[in-house]
Amino acid sequence: MKHTDRKLLSKGIKHLAGSLPLLFIGPIVVSSSFHNQDKPLFIPILILGILAMLSAIFLIFRGIMIVMKAIFD
Repeated sequence: MKHTDRKLLSKGIKHLAGSLPLLFIGPIVVSSSFHNQDKPLFIPILILGILAMLSAIFLIFRGIMIVMKAIFD
């Protein structure tokens, strides 16, 4: 009978926990940048927000894959 790999499970949960702040920060930064379109830092702030959202998506995907590997592998 296989058992859950606890080290791998904790690594996956850390990835999921790391994505949680980015899930809130990304859309807030993008919304803030769209409210300040006339400012000179509009484009860099927008890029920063989009990168935060993409990082959150990547960390969620990676975390779920690691958790699945820990449970079912």
